[in-house]
Amino acid sequence: MKTDHELLSAFAPTGALRASINLGNPILANTDPATGKPCGVSVDLATELARRLDVTLELVVFKSAGESVNAVAAEQADVGFFAIDPLRGEQIAFTAPYVVIEGAYLVRQDSPITAMDQVDTQGQRVVVGKGSAYDLYLTRELKHAEIFRAPTSPAVVDTFMQENMEVAAGVKQQLEADAQRLGGLRLLDGHFMLIRQAMGVPKSRGDKASAYLAAYVEAMKKSGFVADALARHKIQGAAVAPLESAASA
Repeated sequence: MKTDHELLSAFAPTGALRASINLGNPILANTDPATGKPCGVSVDLATELARRLDVTLELVVFKSAGESVNAVAAEQADVGFFAIDPLRGEQIAFTAPYVVIEGAYLVRQDSPITAMDQVDTQGQRVVVGKGSAYDLYLTRELKHAEIFRAPTSPAVVDTFMQENMEVAAGVKQQLEADAQRLGGLRLLDGHFMLIRQAMGVPKSRGDKASAYLAAYVEAMKKSGFVADALARHKIQGAAVAPLESAASA
């Protein structure tokens, strides 16, 4: 699929592809300790998309998923990397997922909670990152437990400890790292949701742009690009999502 003026106008109206990068999800992006610059699977995908469109890349970096989503919805960024969610889908056209990751619960070692079905009960307070996929999902699903929102996903466990809450919810790998860092914590077996991480473009950019982006993601999965990026950045616990179609960008 060759780029044309209509596609370039849709993806890079400012002359550069502005990619919204969320540092709140370590599966997607981190800060390179050597350079101080963002790195990760989402950065690699943004870089390759800009190369294919033959435009320069401008990373718009945020600390939380909510901020990253808002930037694309408000067209302050042209593409982004998010967990698919119906509420976000009102303004953003999502591709199929490129990776699937687990949302997990963490409790203290001495917590009486031993299984996930014990979380949604009166008196339990669940900490999530404000505006994250877990926040959106658990806001819909939890009927009895109270949700407490930390500023960002990486701040969830520290908030959980400081505020003496009962449960922390988030990316399994982030929770595992925090449990190892702090000690005295354990993850509940299983996952409460599978997060489908996709790319997205503002719906206002039109069907042609969303179709191109969807085909691009399928091509990146099929070619092994996503799998290679996960391996290169030493990401564990995330799987390449199944192919949706034979389309290619």
